[in-house]
Amino acid sequence: MRHVRGFSLMEVLAALALLTIVLLGVYSGISTATRIVRSRSTAIERMDEIRSAQTYLRGELAQALVIPFGQNDDGDPLVFAGDDRSFRFVAPMPGYLSRLGPQLHTVSLVDDGQAGLRLEVVLAMLPPDGGEPQPVGEPEVLLRGIRKGAFAYRGLDDQGKPGDWQEQWTDNRRTPSLVRVQLETEGNVAFPALVAPLRIDASASRNGFTLYRSTRKAVQR
Repeated sequence: MRHVRGFSLMEVLAALALLTIVLLGVYSGISTATRIVRSRSTAIERMDEIRSAQTYLRGELAQALVIPFGQNDDGDPLVFAGDDRSFRFVAPMPGYLSRLGPQLHTVSLVDDGQAGLRLEVVLAMLPPDGGEPQPVGEPEVLLRGIRKGAFAYRGLDDQGKPGDWQEQWTDNRRTPSLVRVQLETEGNVAFPALVAPLRIDASASRNGFTLYRSTRKAVQR
């Protein structure tokens, strides 16, 4: 009779060790692939959020109307107000929302309570009697996860030449030529600096002032 030889204990242990190494390699590869896919999905979602915020800001600023939403201490109408943390302007809403008429947009960088900032917009209706704008609903968040950011404005000087960038827009009787939004966001997706032009229409400015002043006088009477 032939002598049948089995596996020794050392051979079994060596086979188990080799199988363990192979399984660990397979698991590590699957885990790495999962993390890569998840990271890419997160990056794509973040890119979509940033793109949506920039599209909204660029589109609404391009449609900015020179319609007063208030007045300063001297009685001059306010058509644009801005500093390094917020700015206000009047523009129509996109799509079917434009049926409500032009609305006051207040875009702000707000503390989110988690050592960061969020970019949000508040919409307000302009009463026909020239009263205070009335907010429409709750603030809409455009972007979260912002470490720091600032707004800046650029207009034309008295000679019609482009001026320097300013952290505060002081001539509230007219709109700036450009609005710059610079944000430093969390994660690996950067927020490209946004420089959005505003539509300038001198005739609209004069008409807006006349309409505003006429309405205020009528209300005061």
